[in-house]
Amino acid sequence: MIAHAPAAFLGLGYNDRMRIARRFIVSGRVQGVGFRYFALDAARREGINGHVTNHDDGSVEAVAEGEAEAVERFERALRRGPSRSRVEQVMVDEIEPALGNSGFYIR
Repeated sequence: MIAHAPAAFLGLGYNDRMRIARRFIVSGRVQGVGFRYFALDAARREGINGHVTNHDDGSVEAVAEGEAEAVERFERALRRGPSRSRVEQVMVDEIEPALGNSGFYIR
């Protein structure tokens, strides 16, 4: 038995091991300030797949799937937000990657 088998022996590529997905709910002053377009730009810059949408309660939801480091950078961008926003809280849920290479869009 091999204790630490390389990914190649497990039939996994580098990107398969590192792909994650998260759902973010961002609250504060995040609607009417360009937040969705900010998220769209950040996601496309990072090669993230998913979507961003406004909720009736004033929050913004983003679903992001991609390489772990890219999703981490995307999360940091969401926590910062565009200059006119005021992010008060970001709730994060780990979800199963399922989007593939669907791109990122505003709903």
